[in-house]
Amino acid sequence: MEDGRCKLGLAGRLELVRLIESGATFRQAAAGLGVAPATAHRWWQRWQAASEPERASRACLRARPPIPRSCPWRLSVETERRILDARERTNLGPARLAGVVGHRRSTIWKVLHRHGCSRQRRTPKERFTRGYEWSEPGALLHMDAKQLPVFTEPGHWAHGDRTRQQRHRTGSRVGIAFAHVVIDDRSRLAYVEIHHHDRGEIAAGVLRRAAAWMTEQGCGTTQAVMTDNAMTYRRSRSFTAAITELGARHILTPAYTPRWNGKAERFIRTMLGGWAYGQVYRDSDERNAALAGWLDFYNRRRPHGALSHKPPIARLTELNNLLGSYT
Repeated sequence: MEDGRCKLGLAGRLELVRLIESGATFRQAAAGLGVAPATAHRWWQRWQAASEPERASRACLRARPPIPRSCPWRLSVETERRILDARERTNLGPARLAGVVGHRRSTIWKVLHRHGCSRQRRTPKERFTRGYEWSEPGALLHMDAKQLPVFTEPGHWAHGDRTRQQRHRTGSRVGIAFAHVVIDDRSRLAYVEIHHHDRGEIAAGVLRRAAAWMTEQGCGTTQAVMTDNAMTYRRSRSFTAAITELGARHILTPAYTPRWNGKAERFIRTMLGGWAYGQVYRDSDERNAALAGWLDFYNRRRPHGALSHKPPIARLTELNNLLGSYT
C-alpha cells in the first residue's frame, strides 16, 4: 500500500532511476523530480540490489509495509495462548485478567484485540416466540404508522448522487408523511391511509374507516385493537373513543416487544419494498397515488407466505365458508 504523503509514486521512482541510469547525478535527478538527493540515493540502491524479476515487476520500487522485522518485547506464542485460554475460561476483562496472567491490562487488551476477542461474550437472551391467530376474521386488528418522505423530485436513493441538494416544501409537515396501517389478524387483509400527521384524531378516523371497510369485505365485529405504546394510541382521547364506539378493547404491546404486533410490522416491510421503494417516482404525490393499486394487488392477487401462498381475500372467503357466512 503506497503512502499518500510520498513525493514520488511508482512511476516517479521509475523515472528517477532511469535518469540516473542515463548519466545524471543523484543531485541532478533529485532536482528534476523535486525530491532530496538522499531520496534519489535510496531508490537507486534498492534498484541496484534488486533481481531481474523484481525489476520487471517493479516490486523493488514499491513502498515497504511499515512492519518491523523484529520486536524483542513482543509476547511469545505460548504467552498469548495462555492469555487467550484464561479469557476463554473466565470471560474476564483485561483489568481483571492482569491479576491472573501477570501482564499489564494494556498488553492483554492488545492480545485480545489482535485475535478478535476484545469484546466479552454475552449470554444469548432467551426469546420465546409463539405464533397466534384469532379465530374470527376482523376480531383483532393490528394498527401501526410508518413515516414516509415527502419529496418533489427523486433523492439520492434513486439517482445515487449525494452531491445534489434538494429542498422539500410539500405538505403541511415539511418532508414527512405517515402511512397509517390496519391489518386483520386472521385474514391479513390490509387497509392503509396516508396523512401528514400521526395525531390521535387522525388515527381514530383511520380506525373507524378501516373497521367499516373490513366489515364490507366480509369480516366480523372488531373485538380488540392492538397497537404499540406510541402517544398517538396510548394518550389520545379520540383514539380511545373510537375503540369504545367499536365495542372493542385496546391491547398495548409490552415495551421492547415489537413481535407482538409483528403482523403490522411485517406488512410495513412488505409495503415499503413493494410500493414505497418498489420503483422510482417523480414525486411523493405520484407515489401516494400508486398506493391504491398496490394495496388492491396485495389483498386480492399477491400470494402470502403465511396463508399457504394465497391472497388475503381468498383466505377470508375460505374462513367465511367454514363459518357458514356464505352458502
